[in-house]
Amino acid sequence: MAVDDKDLQLLVQSVVDYAIFMLDPSGRIISWNAGARRIKGYTAEEVIGSHFSIFYPPEDVASGKPDRELETAIAEGRLEDEGWRVRKDGSRFWANVVITALFDASGRLRGFGKVTRDMTERRVVDQALRESEERFRLLVQSVVDYAIFMLDPSGRIISWNAGARRIKGYTAEEVIGSHFSIFYPPEDVASGKPDRELETAIAEGRLEDEGWRVRKDGSRFWANVVITALFDASGRLRGFGKVTRDMTERRTAERTLDERGRLLAHLVQAQELERRRISWDVHDDTIQSMVAVGMRLQLLANRLPPEHAASVARLDEAVGTAIHRLRGLTFRLTPPGLDGEGLIDAIGGYLDQVASGAGLTFTVTHDLVREPPPEAGITIFRILQEALTNVRKHARAKSVALSLVSVDHGVLVRVADDGVGLARPVDLLTRRDHFGLLEMRERAETAGGWWSIRGTQGQGVTVEFWVPALPYGESE
Repeated sequence: MAVDDKDLQLLVQSVVDYAIFMLDPSGRIISWNAGARRIKGYTAEEVIGSHFSIFYPPEDVASGKPDRELETAIAEGRLEDEGWRVRKDGSRFWANVVITALFDASGRLRGFGKVTRDMTERRVVDQALRESEERFRLLVQSVVDYAIFMLDPSGRIISWNAGARRIKGYTAEEVIGSHFSIFYPPEDVASGKPDRELETAIAEGRLEDEGWRVRKDGSRFWANVVITALFDASGRLRGFGKVTRDMTERRTAERTLDERGRLLAHLVQAQELERRRISWDVHDDTIQSMVAVGMRLQLLANRLPPEHAASVARLDEAVGTAIHRLRGLTFRLTPPGLDGEGLIDAIGGYLDQVASGAGLTFTVTHDLVREPPPEAGITIFRILQEALTNVRKHARAKSVALSLVSVDHGVLVRVADDGVGLARPVDLLTRRDHFGLLEMRERAETAGGWWSIRGTQGQGVTVEFWVPALPYGESE
């Protein structure tokens, strides 16, 4: 059934949510519906014959906006605009306006159809939402105790806040576009840990982890990390939210009260006591007995005929070599200076002994805030001792550089030689059949620290480790 003009007129006149009215070609109002009266406040008698510019703020009238809108509607067939409009009582409201140019069959302009909707409430809501989002953005950007940033679905960084810059050391310009794996230690990257964490976050919605992370300058810090997978309304992965907090200080302080730490101190002390006992037994018993054997062999050689004396002399020489090795063993077990002179002096004394027999030159630099506690000092010394033994036996180096620096309530130690380097990948060198490297790693990790080794063939080797160095029961 066709709808006649009277029905259409009734429909338009009855609509109250939209102001629907017509303008003549000059912009004067020629019709008015119930919605126009409700929204704009004028009755039909008050407004018909007036120019539609009475609904525009003075500044828009002064700038010629009403006439420009009609010109645009004529040129393009229609115009849509949002902006402030004015009611009869002078109050303003935010309007969505559509002006349609009306042409007859011959193409002559007959006027304009104008539909206006009051969008003030929606604009208030939208503006409140924008302001809320802006406040939230400012909050996130301003937080300095947490690194808060976003990753795209492939794990590349797309936002960066002040806390991320403070904790990780990168500016936004330096880091945006990079893969977030740059914050992980090399051994974690090699094992695929960053990608596994994203996979877990996708599967479970979020992931929380604590572990070592790396700053721009290469230093490590203990981090609490939460990764949240971000999905849109259709369920499509849009990326990840990542929140990181530097927990190094808290972890170190907690460790001072940790019973495991106390047990570690007792273990280190027990190991050193056992080393001393073995050293004393070897020195006071085995070596003395062998010295006596050597003296008797010398006396026997003097009494024997020359043809037998030479054999006894060789036997005496073998005993002397064994005595020399045993004395070296007692020195390694209890090097002088470790008990009373402090870590640096103990290292210096040990290097004097090593250098004299190995043809090596050593440089030692240190910037220690204070002397580490005994168990930390012993751990550092023993790892250094093993590292230097490896240099002496395998590196064919001419010089070794040692550095000890106070970092994050601990001691960061670096041992770098100029020897032949590593002919095999690091992961192969740290397996069970390389006991020296394994012992260094286990000592550092048992103490709550970390250890690493790097080097390429012909370019020397660098051993680096960090050990916490707060006395138990103390925090900073």
